[in-house]
Amino acid sequence: MNPCVFIILPLLLLLLVATTASQFGRDDMKQCLDNERDALLLFKAPLQDPNGHLSTWRFDQHDCCKWSGITCNNQTGHVIGLHIGLYGLVGEISHSLLNLTYLKHLELFGNYFHGIIPTFIGSLTRLRYLDLCYNSFYGAIPQEFGNLTNLRVLYLGSIGNYGVENIKWLSHLYHLEELQMDGISLAKQNHWVDVILSLRKLSILSLNRCELSHVVYPYSSSFFNSSSSIESIYLGSNNLTSSMYRWLFPLTSNKLRVLDLSRNMLDGIPKYLGNLCSLEALSLDNNSLVVEFADFLNNLSGCASLSLKMLYAARNQFTGALSSEIQKFSSITSLDLSDNHLNGSISEKLWELPRLETIDLSFNNLRVPSTYHFSNLSYVNGKVPDLSSNFAQSSVIDLSSNRFYGPIPNVPSTLSTLNLSRNKFSGGIAFICQIVNGFLSFLDLSHNSLTGQLPDCLWLFKELQVLNPGHNNLFGRLPPSIGSLIQLKMLYLYKNNFSGELPFSLKNCTSLKSLNLGANKFSGNVPVWIGERFSGLYVLILKSNNFSGTIPLKLCQLANLQILDMSRNNLHGTITSCLSNLTGMVQQGISQDVQLYTTYEQETYVDHAMIQWQGNEHEFFSTLKQLKSIDLSSNNLTGRIPNEITNLYDLISLNLSKNALLGEIPQKIGEMKNLLTLDLSRNSFSGRIPSSMSQMSLLNDLDVSFNNLSGRIPTSTQLQSFPPSRYNGNTCLCGPPLTKKCPGDEEPEEPSLIGKGEGDEEDIDEVERWFYIGGGTGFATGFWITCSVLLLNQRGRHAFFSIL
Repeated sequence: MNPCVFIILPLLLLLLVATTASQFGRDDMKQCLDNERDALLLFKAPLQDPNGHLSTWRFDQHDCCKWSGITCNNQTGHVIGLHIGLYGLVGEISHSLLNLTYLKHLELFGNYFHGIIPTFIGSLTRLRYLDLCYNSFYGAIPQEFGNLTNLRVLYLGSIGNYGVENIKWLSHLYHLEELQMDGISLAKQNHWVDVILSLRKLSILSLNRCELSHVVYPYSSSFFNSSSSIESIYLGSNNLTSSMYRWLFPLTSNKLRVLDLSRNMLDGIPKYLGNLCSLEALSLDNNSLVVEFADFLNNLSGCASLSLKMLYAARNQFTGALSSEIQKFSSITSLDLSDNHLNGSISEKLWELPRLETIDLSFNNLRVPSTYHFSNLSYVNGKVPDLSSNFAQSSVIDLSSNRFYGPIPNVPSTLSTLNLSRNKFSGGIAFICQIVNGFLSFLDLSHNSLTGQLPDCLWLFKELQVLNPGHNNLFGRLPPSIGSLIQLKMLYLYKNNFSGELPFSLKNCTSLKSLNLGANKFSGNVPVWIGERFSGLYVLILKSNNFSGTIPLKLCQLANLQILDMSRNNLHGTITSCLSNLTGMVQQGISQDVQLYTTYEQETYVDHAMIQWQGNEHEFFSTLKQLKSIDLSSNNLTGRIPNEITNLYDLISLNLSKNALLGEIPQKIGEMKNLLTLDLSRNSFSGRIPSSMSQMSLLNDLDVSFNNLSGRIPTSTQLQSFPPSRYNGNTCLCGPPLTKKCPGDEEPEEPSLIGKGEGDEEDIDEVERWFYIGGGTGFATGFWITCSVLLLNQRGRHAFFSIL
């Protein structure tokens, strides 16, 4: 026999076995059952699905196990999980869910389900996970939920307008490990502590905003024989007083890691909190802790002092010095003692904490000696010593909103975030060239007294997203290396003395969302590449500079632009009609968000700007994203206002004052119904004020003074409410609120009925005179015609007198 046969036959046999096993594997993957697929389709039928998340739930898609949000048992094909949280669904929950008898996981949070909370959910006894949070239910939480004895996780917080008639059903959920009932009133459930203590496997308890201020002291045996396994307790915003510590004690154990008692009415803490040896996070913000800080630390100085990592006690009434006892808390990474009454010098022991990363001591009366080292502080004063050697590995330094003064010291080269804003620092900023790691993403030096030029080392900061040296005394040209900031989202140079033309390299910063160069001495033409390269720009502020030339047509390509401020420059030419292409100012009801989501201490950096508003400059912060504004005032613009500008339906503020514009105000300007402020003053506009402006019901600031307008001011609630000064300088304007009356508005003098003189008849109105003359003549003519008929016609005479 050919020896090849001995090789080929085993290979064929192996291939046959593999093919058969593969086929068996495919057969073993069960599709969903027909009755469960039908149940899901019935569940979907009455729902609105505006985001299309249930688009795969179709009759022609036979295997519902492949539908969005569905999980099945691979062996049986039964639906075991419904994961449709945050789908935005609207409607009521269908009874068809009862056919999903093997359901273990029901996740409906973050939708708009409404109606009474379905009692039939209590029949889904295989459930292990139930989340109904953030919906619009009403009524009482069904007692039938007590039948869900297999539940491990129950989230009911913020599910609508509902209540709890009796909380005892919770005690049947023996296997429950996580319970969240935030926002559900338990004011009438005075024995809820006993119920919680009966849940021996519970590890997470969240009862924020549950009105727990009136709680009866636990009386059951579970109180005295508790062996709580709870690891996290959240009881914020309940108006609790210090008497609560009596019933809190049995809920605590050496397993407790997180305790949140913030936003209550506590005036102290018990010593037993210091004996919670696993405690890692303690939040006591917004209470009434009236105690010496040293005594507060003493009550926590048990084994908790070694485990505690996060201590938040802001907005209380701590007094005394920042005690050296703080050194016992060797695991602390985050400490917030802001807005208290602490005083004295900051203890050197604070800087010996080996793991400290963030600290907030703002709004106290503390002093900072300059003879030792410190990390992130707020609202303190003094000079800042060298930071580069003592915090060489730090990535974040925030000393903002303090009263620090003097030159900025050397900083670590490893920084990703540096915020020194709103202090009194002076000197130059060449120190930034020491940050050579290439990870700097946030640099805010604003609101200081810094001088000098922006150093030409910006090529080091390829990851920089926010550059804000605004409100200083920096000068000179922008360095060419600014074009290396390819990740830059916000450039804020407002109120310095920068000069010269904008560097051509700036066009490489194509990620810019906000460009604020206002209140400097920049010159030259406005670059056309701003419109060509910065397609994502929301804010463009070039105000109060020396820019010249015309408004580039390319700016009309900035479809997302919401704020355009080119006021107080030397621009000339006409206003381009293509401004109607700025769709960010057209789309009604859409407000682009100009917040810059930079990873910065888990906070959001909010853009801000100084905007001319109703004749004064205002600084907008969080409301900047709602503002849609065009300001071209104080230039040398000529020509007419293009009619197309009235298509910017969502514009809130328009300022074209102090130019040389002429012609009539566009007749359709009244269609800009969202305008709150309109300034057309000090131009050469002529003609009438358009009658359509009477429809601008939201307008609360208008100035058309010092033009050549004429005719009657249209009548409306708004236009007559402005002071006359807003219409001054238009000699041919008339009507309220001006005192000048329009032709035909003079009231005629009423004729006197007694004491007429000889010349009184001359005062009768000409119309009245002709009325009386015509009336008398007509009467006489009619009288003689009638008499003639009666005298000459015998039959008519007999008929007339027979009637009499």
